[in-house]
Amino acid sequence: MKKLFLFLCLTILGPLAVHGASLQEAEAQYRQGHFATALSEYEELLQNYPKDPYLYYNTGNCYFKMGSKGLATANYFRAFALAPRDKDIRHNLSLVLQQSGERLVPSGMPEVLHQAFFGLTGAELRGAFYAILWLTCLASAYWLLKRRGTWLIITLWAVLLIVGAWYGWRNQLDRQPLAVVAAPVAELRSGPGNNFPASANVAQGHLVVVQDRRDDWREVVVKSQGIKGWMPANALEQI
Repeated sequence: MKKLFLFLCLTILGPLAVHGASLQEAEAQYRQGHFATALSEYEELLQNYPKDPYLYYNTGNCYFKMGSKGLATANYFRAFALAPRDKDIRHNLSLVLQQSGERLVPSGMPEVLHQAFFGLTGAELRGAFYAILWLTCLASAYWLLKRRGTWLIITLWAVLLIVGAWYGWRNQLDRQPLAVVAAPVAELRSGPGNNFPASANVAQGHLVVVQDRRDDWREVVVKSQGIKGWMPANALEQI
């Protein structure tokens, strides 16, 4: 039994100890200004812990310090999707977007409303929607049998409609094929190839929505400018 207990402890706690040691080493390298070394440590950790928002956040910090605003933006966005209530993640994402001429909060929307809209992760919002749906169906069945609790039923259906609209809107945004320009400058061309004329130069950090794919080219719309064209796939980082 002692050997079995020891084996279970090593199996469960061993990886956590390695994770903690690697994380401390990465943080030490970052504090010392060795951003490339810290970045390598964080990216290695992400291979084993791809759902850790703070690894993405720290990876974004490394890229930002190294002057790669595009890759910093991509990793801040990944962190924001997993931990939208974290103030540091939100602040850094907003900051790097502003430096690229982009906005986290759409023009005309109050900051507090945007915070409320992203107050839950996609998974939390989905869970809340299905929990309210189940409760509403249960209460409706009770009302059909007893004809009691009419106002409760009306309230539940109203809440369900509001949460359902919220969930649908967020789901649509989360599924949007968003990418960021990672190259220092990417040429926007009229077709998928260098033989097509360039219509604009787009600096790194700009957000684009990918609309089509053809070999090593992507048809995109630059969100902040509304212009459309083709860019090389290796100039973009999918979010």
